[in-house]
Amino acid sequence: MATGIAETQAITRYEQVKQYITARIKRGEWKVGQRLPSESELVEITGVSRMTVHRALRELMTEGMVTRAQGVGTFVARPAPRAELLQLHDIADDIIASGHTHRSRVITLDTARADVDLAMSFDQRPGSKLFHSVIVHYEDDTPLQVEERYVSPHFAPDYLNQDFSIAHPHRHLYHIAGPDEIEHVIFAITPSQELQHLLELETPEACLQLVRRTWVQDRIVMKGIFTYPGSRYSLGGRQYM
Repeated sequence: MATGIAETQAITRYEQVKQYITARIKRGEWKVGQRLPSESELVEITGVSRMTVHRALRELMTEGMVTRAQGVGTFVARPAPRAELLQLHDIADDIIASGHTHRSRVITLDTARADVDLAMSFDQRPGSKLFHSVIVHYEDDTPLQVEERYVSPHFAPDYLNQDFSIAHPHRHLYHIAGPDEIEHVIFAITPSQELQHLLELETPEACLQLVRRTWVQDRIVMKGIFTYPGSRYSLGGRQYM
């Protein structure tokens, strides 16, 4: 690659592009709110494919380093405080431990084909087969979390055969193998109509959304998207993960 990106077999090309962009942001060459070069310009600068640049930008957006506006461009994001979520808990155990009753309702349990974003998340090709589940978790009779997971069939081949109204995906996946590496990113979102319906929100109040990816033996095996109503969940208090 050109312009300061060194060739190495140890680091993939999209990671090199991420490092190239991150280094310039940290050095102050590209400041908060400043528009980055376009994807085409970054292709020319770095000498990689457009798909590689696109993946690097998508991951930087997930990590909160940049923001993207459709048809406008990519901009340096304002740094946001992020809590380190180092412990993983079964939400059912946490609800029961707090003296409440847990129950879950399975909305979806099926297969899915990875679109471009999911394929990038799993480092696979678009169209790859994944297992997909959507479950609502209740504290007593109040919806507390919508849990959406995409799981590698190679890691958990019996995933679709589980009764997740009784068991919990967290336990099933940990029974197979604990993660070697975990990535957490938290967003504040306005819920979609579907999420608003599942969480029984009368109005579209702000929600917290935790996106988690887990690695086992250097392979990405799960991407989870966990959504909580802001009025029912405190990051500084109880952590449901």
